[in-house]
Amino acid sequence: MDIDPTQPWGLAIDYAGRATLTESGHTIHVNVSDTSLSSIIGPDSISGTYSPVNVTAQFTETGEGGAVLRGTGRITIMPVGTDPVVPDPTAVRRAVAEALTDFATSATAYVALCARWQPDAGTEDGDGTTPDPGTAPDPDTEADPETAADTAAGTPTDADTSTSTSTSTDGDPAMV
Repeated sequence: MDIDPTQPWGLAIDYAGRATLTESGHTIHVNVSDTSLSSIIGPDSISGTYSPVNVTAQFTETGEGGAVLRGTGRITIMPVGTDPVVPDPTAVRRAVAEALTDFATSATAYVALCARWQPDAGTEDGDGTTPDPGTAPDPDTEADPETAADTAAGTPTDADTSTSTSTSTDGDPAMV
């Protein structure tokens, strides 16, 4: 990534702290923002220090069928003492590097997911995947047919005959 030495943050950002850069045919969105909740940049009234500044970067790539992979990176710059944060031209480069690393991790996970998926070829479950041989239902934990028939017929079970005590005070005339 090329850093522009004439810019405080290493690239030209707009009034809202945003920038878009394109390199090697890819677009990366960058955002520089403080973490305060105030619209006025000033020291915190309690701690007396300025808020940290976040530099975030997002890298996306769109593939076939509308698939989108994203990578995000965030660098937090802490103020020194009671001084406000000063621009760091290396922060954008570090945030972009984190975004690319996150993107590579997501791409690897996506490839692993796709490798596990098998197209529907007349399998018995019909959901597009073939069940793993080790995931067959355990016969000991399946519902007992007699219990299922009793429940369907309306025979009370333990859950139907439990009692509960209301702790509501709405009906107590002394509380109204």
